[in-house]
Amino acid sequence: MRIVVLTGAGVSAESGVPTFRDADGLWEGHRVEDVATPEGYDADPALVHAFYDARRAALREVAPNPAHLALGRLESVLGDDLTIVTQNVDDLHERGGAQHVVHMHGELLSALCRACGHRYRWSGDLGDRPACPGCGVSELRPDIVWFGEMPYEMDRISQALAAADLFVSIGTSGAVYPAAGFVIEARARGIRSLELNLEPSEGTHWFDEARHGKAGDLVPRWVDQVLESIGH
Repeated sequence: MRIVVLTGAGVSAESGVPTFRDADGLWEGHRVEDVATPEGYDADPALVHAFYDARRAALREVAPNPAHLALGRLESVLGDDLTIVTQNVDDLHERGGAQHVVHMHGELLSALCRACGHRYRWSGDLGDRPACPGCGVSELRPDIVWFGEMPYEMDRISQALAAADLFVSIGTSGAVYPAAGFVIEARARGIRSLELNLEPSEGTHWFDEARHGKAGDLVPRWVDQVLESIGH
């Protein structure tokens, strides 16, 4: 069985990772335009670096929850037949045991050099404008896909969806494209789909089945069912 899993903020929220966007539309008290767009970075790089340096530091205070651990367990059995695509920029899937995760919106623990275009693993601050390990120019920015930028690895994701037997969406609002359109693509290809979410998403009606509740409860139960169905 080949499965594509899409995860969103609802998976990491139970670990204590903020979902960034508050009810009033602000990201940790900042306008989205100021901290999550190329234009915002050009206008005030110090503010943007401070925002993401704080998010990066906060990662050290959180741990994977049962949903992350269950998906890591599923990958250990399915191997390459499981593709985990996440909209999250944390590393909790990896710390939960999953080794092959597609971070379509980038990663907090990565830096992108605007001078040479290379990406580097990065766990420290960027606000003090360190030199790029490759070209030496001090043009490292957060390796985050901001609004108006193209998500990473869309071709790989499309290929995985085309070959899938099941598409599962976990902890996503169904409001942010292109990820919100994955279920529509799966449906058009006749691929079965399942939503696991705290509440019905904006795209619930596109799914063949929807289960609602906490990801930490729903995901381990679903993984147990999958493993039992294939004899594990």
